[in-house]
Amino acid sequence: MWFLRRMLRIPWTAKKTNERALNEANKRRSLVTTIRKRQATFLGHVMRRGKLQHLVTTGKVEGKRSRGRQREKIMDGLATWLGPGKVSDILAAVKDRDLWRDMIANAYKQGT
Repeated sequence: MWFLRRMLRIPWTAKKTNERALNEANKRRSLVTTIRKRQATFLGHVMRRGKLQHLVTTGKVEGKRSRGRQREKIMDGLATWLGPGKVSDILAAVKDRDLWRDMIANAYKQGT
């Protein structure tokens, strides 16, 4: 944000919010969507290989769960980001590389 404020020549004494500075520059926050896109491409890579990382990301590792609230799994976060669908639908789509790339591109364009 400081870089954007510098480009727009907004002094630090001005009482402008970050949202207002983003509106003036016609920009949106994109960090979360960039993170989700990279997670999705990594997930596609891991799922096509089918080794230990595949077991870890799908949550099929044996053993006891830790106490307390469970952490959000990567698959659950990507399922909500990629749109309506189940985790099993996503795992099936990963096998087709072109379909997977289209799903990621559509979700990235929507910016959700």
